[in-house]
Amino acid sequence: MAVSKRDYYEVLGVERGADEQALKSAYRKLAMKYHPDRNPDDPKAEEMFKEAAEAYGVLSDAQKRAAYDRYGHQGVQGAGGGGGYESQYTDLNDLFGDFFGDFFGGGRGNRGGGNRPRRGEDLRYDLEIEFEDAVRGTAIDIQIPKLDTCARCEGTGAEKEDGLTQCSTCRGRGEQLFQQGFMTIRRTCSTCGGRGQIIRRPCKECKGEGRLRSEKKLRVNIPAGVDTGTQLRLNQEGQASTNGGPAGDLYVVISVKEHAVFDRQDYDLHCTVPVNVAQAALGCEVEIPTFEGIETVKIPEGTQPGTQLRLKARGVPRVNALGRGDLFIHVEVHVPAKLNKEQRKAFEALRESLPQPGEGGGKDGFFGKVKNLFQ
Repeated sequence: MAVSKRDYYEVLGVERGADEQALKSAYRKLAMKYHPDRNPDDPKAEEMFKEAAEAYGVLSDAQKRAAYDRYGHQGVQGAGGGGGYESQYTDLNDLFGDFFGDFFGGGRGNRGGGNRPRRGEDLRYDLEIEFEDAVRGTAIDIQIPKLDTCARCEGTGAEKEDGLTQCSTCRGRGEQLFQQGFMTIRRTCSTCGGRGQIIRRPCKECKGEGRLRSEKKLRVNIPAGVDTGTQLRLNQEGQASTNGGPAGDLYVVISVKEHAVFDRQDYDLHCTVPVNVAQAALGCEVEIPTFEGIETVKIPEGTQPGTQLRLKARGVPRVNALGRGDLFIHVEVHVPAKLNKEQRKAFEALRESLPQPGEGGGKDGFFGKVKNLFQ
């Protein structure tokens, strides 16, 4: 007695109105779960895989699906139903290229189109610049050692006349087909590396490499506001491609030297200004260097150690944006370590004329609290 087949929609676990993406997603999960190469010596898994492949083979084809929806399994007999999963080899390769390419030793880049132009490698160049150049912006010329396309052979690595011949392994396709269980897997041709051609007369200039070592002078425009770690990309200034693709990019990584006066925090600048005791007590004016020139800043009367003053918009410009940070001035009050006779006499007179800190406030002052502590 013949065994009746399950409904194809039931096999894939989708609704009858499922779209193409839903069908593909459902089939991918089943195929990955039951593929024979993942379930060796398991006849049941192999049957489940065949059943899923057959169902997808019918439902993914618009004409077969219409016939199946109208007449059931009878409508697709001899038209792909019942063993028709073999017709899905090409589609399966696209569907599972990411997974099965790695599973069978291939890779994402090897899936079909083996002779497709590939992008050249990216390069990195570390550039140290002065603090002032980072704040103001500048242009710097650099020398980059790199591989450029050979002008003689235009990157083919072969002499122009009879330098190339068709690869006998892949017959010019750049890829090979391998049977893996119920799958046909495409891999980049191991003989020609996906080019589809073999060099039989290497270029006399580059010796078959297709690229030549050179040094290229480039001008790097450094925008105002860059900091250590900033990366500037120079489009297609990296290594040349090996098979006609675009060159890679050059990444210039910035390192900024320390400054003798300023410390940088994000887009703000900080500096420390020393004043003596008299200047802090009486107030004074000091000259502060900024990147816009010298500015006179007033130190207020009675300034305490650690006081912070702020000059707005005197910091670092924001890269590729409007505005800039601020400049913070930290006041450092210097107390003289040694005094001459006149200075000592002046300080003694000042000491007698000033109240002792902590004496005010009665019992709430510092000395009042100390007195209460020992009573």
